[in-house]
Amino acid sequence: MAQFEIVMPQMGEGLIEATLTKWLKQEGDKVGEDEALVEVATDKVDTEIPSPVAGILMKKLFAEGDIVPIGKPIGIIDIGGEQAIPKKAIESAPPVPAAPSIPLSKPVIKTEIPSLEIPSGTRFYSPLVKSIAKQENISMKELASVPGTGKDDRVTKEDILNWLKNKKPDEPNIPLITPYVVSSGEDQIIEMDRIRQLIANHMVRSWETSPHVNSFVEADMTNIVNWRNKHKDIFEKREKIKLTFTPIFIEAIAKAVRDIPFVNVSVEGTKIIKHKNINVGMAVALPNNNLIVPVIKNADQMSLQGIVRNVTDLADRARQSKLIPDEISGGTISLTNLGSFGLLMGTPIINQPQTAIVAVGAIKKRPVVIETPEGDAIAVRHIIILSVTHDHRVIDGILAGQFLDRLVFYLEKFDINQSI
Repeated sequence: MAQFEIVMPQMGEGLIEATLTKWLKQEGDKVGEDEALVEVATDKVDTEIPSPVAGILMKKLFAEGDIVPIGKPIGIIDIGGEQAIPKKAIESAPPVPAAPSIPLSKPVIKTEIPSLEIPSGTRFYSPLVKSIAKQENISMKELASVPGTGKDDRVTKEDILNWLKNKKPDEPNIPLITPYVVSSGEDQIIEMDRIRQLIANHMVRSWETSPHVNSFVEADMTNIVNWRNKHKDIFEKREKIKLTFTPIFIEAIAKAVRDIPFVNVSVEGTKIIKHKNINVGMAVALPNNNLIVPVIKNADQMSLQGIVRNVTDLADRARQSKLIPDEISGGTISLTNLGSFGLLMGTPIINQPQTAIVAVGAIKKRPVVIETPEGDAIAVRHIIILSVTHDHRVIDGILAGQFLDRLVFYLEKFDINQSI
């Protein structure tokens, strides 16, 4: 009887563990190759793990709600004595050290991280959280007072780091106090889901981390509007996808970043990390009113048609909760298209650890003064308001202005003779 270990895969850069939220198969169930086996969650995304082999689920090594380190086996599949393991499963599987047999009971996970004595009845703490607590000399009593945003109020890495950042030296920990809200019996009380809690925590952390400054500019979108009107029906008929303005904005942002690369940075302590790749995140509104930001990797190296395909694919799968962690990580600058909701402009919050986010408003017809060979004239043009929210620690007003100037240039000088 041949057995195959299903391991917790890499879930994105910097992540060392994930929470097993739901088993989609039970012990004894048949599992098809590439069939979803289990749902897992990280601080960034919920996703499904497919089985790389076909067989029968013999043993579940972790229960729902367990936090599992990356690379650890989570289940064992019986693939039969004669069945060959698919090549892609072998290539993706981590090296398996020599061992007399595979244990069929839940293994004891050994780690080099010194453990803390955890009294019975307290919350579960992941190895990473315990390691940080030990390094920072945080007692168990203090750790128990740290507000948790994870499953069952568990303390995540971000929770303990935020707590440490806000804690004053030689001052006892005092849990954050939120204003007391008086509600009547007619008010509806809605518990935040996990994603909304993560968004709330991320927004507060961003606002506390970066001094936010907003700069605005207008751009004439008339040429782009006319070009899109000319090509959108043909393109949709041929490609079966809509030609929206978002890919055009992403292309212009990538070109502007290439000209003004110092907006493509992150801050780590007193160090500025200047990113080589231009990875543009795009905010996508979800059906449950939450928000997610998939990333167009190396956007400056793509054709407009390639960006259109990527934008459509990522947005569709985001709304179906089918993104993988790598597709929402690694962004270096972001875009939010407020115009799709009819808004004229906005001042979004920076998506940490990035230092800039562009907002585009609705395209509106307005009478404006234009220069012609015969002199100034008033004409009806399609105008848009653009804004960039930037981290004033590293991006000053002059740099933001230079970036917006290049962004306007690429929008207004759009090649109307190009095909798609």
